[in-house]
Amino acid sequence: MDFSFSPRTQELRQRVSDFMDEHVFPAEARYWQELEANTSAGRRWTPLSVIEELKPKARQAGLWNLFLPESEYGAGLTNQEYAPLAELMGRVLWSSEVFNCSAPDTGNMEVLVRYGSPEHRKRWLEPLLAGEIRSAFAMTEPAVASSDATNIESRIERDSSGGRDEFVINGRKWWTSGAGDPRCKILIFMGKTDPAAPRHSQQSMILVPMDTPGVKVLRALPVFGYDDAPHGHMEVEFTDVRVPASHILLGEGRGFEIAQGRLGPGRIHHCMRLIGLAERSLELMCRRAVSRVAFGKAVAQQTVTQERIAEARCLIEQARLLTLKAAWMMDVAGNKAAKAEIAMIKVVAPNMACKVIDWAMQVHGGAGVSADFPLAYYYAQARTLRFADGPDEVHRNAIAKIELGRHAPARG
Repeated sequence: MDFSFSPRTQELRQRVSDFMDEHVFPAEARYWQELEANTSAGRRWTPLSVIEELKPKARQAGLWNLFLPESEYGAGLTNQEYAPLAELMGRVLWSSEVFNCSAPDTGNMEVLVRYGSPEHRKRWLEPLLAGEIRSAFAMTEPAVASSDATNIESRIERDSSGGRDEFVINGRKWWTSGAGDPRCKILIFMGKTDPAAPRHSQQSMILVPMDTPGVKVLRALPVFGYDDAPHGHMEVEFTDVRVPASHILLGEGRGFEIAQGRLGPGRIHHCMRLIGLAERSLELMCRRAVSRVAFGKAVAQQTVTQERIAEARCLIEQARLLTLKAAWMMDVAGNKAAKAEIAMIKVVAPNMACKVIDWAMQVHGGAGVSADFPLAYYYAQARTLRFADGPDEVHRNAIAKIELGRHAPARG
């Protein structure tokens, strides 16, 4: 394993860093001001001009669709090459959209690249790659424990009557990230096409345009009080939603196969960004610690503060190395071979980030949980990622099964 940056990565890393310094960091205050102004004007879910103005600049700078390894559509970077770039983007939570590298669009674009038909790619992938539209992913359901995706109850039923060839969709989804954005034009829906089939062949994925009759956004779901406007995590109802049979992805009963292809890269992208978020939090922690005096000396001189700063550095470095190893394995052996490492980073990175952000908040005192600093929002995002793309417990179970399998008695 060689985790040194390739010349191309070094160049792109410098360019992304320069772009962040010149355009993104100076726009952080404007982002919140614009969101507040839109809210006061009754237009909270309006796309923010601060982001829309930066997109063409990033594209012109050649910093666009960096997440896609397929050179036909993206930058042709490997996962290992993309990791340090995603980390830089993670230092500002909304910046990945500026580079057209934000979830859930990244995962949805990967699905369309791998499993979409030429028609799907023309109609939906191309405008997503251009940053002209947004998308959503509808999998989790409020009525069942969706950490076990076989519990999903939503139905996708074929109707070939009267010369039709359609699928009829019924169900209720929540945590459908992106569905609140007025630019969201397409979502990928997971549901059961054959409840009598083997357990992992019951599910399918299908493309559903947001303007299809029967699709209804019920509400935004706040996370620790944040609703993530204008993108949003939504509860969405599907009532007799009809789409052409050609909208099915890969074929009936292939939903789990697509999910594994989608969620592997998605998980590692989350972890890459979380490392950047933890780095930013540690930076804020150190700056605060050297600038504040308590009990006659700087907070930075307090032993407990020094211990936490040191431990935070160790945790970040450990998470980064494990993430780079997972990225390297995905590149050289494939996502399936890297499943243990992907599961491990999905446990390690969010927990690491939560701990580092928590310590940073503690150093800031009451200010750390206020809106004057970004740490409370950082914590909300990091804590949420202990559920997104599978909760900690599911990944720990998977890791344990792999480990136990190495020591199981040989059969036969």
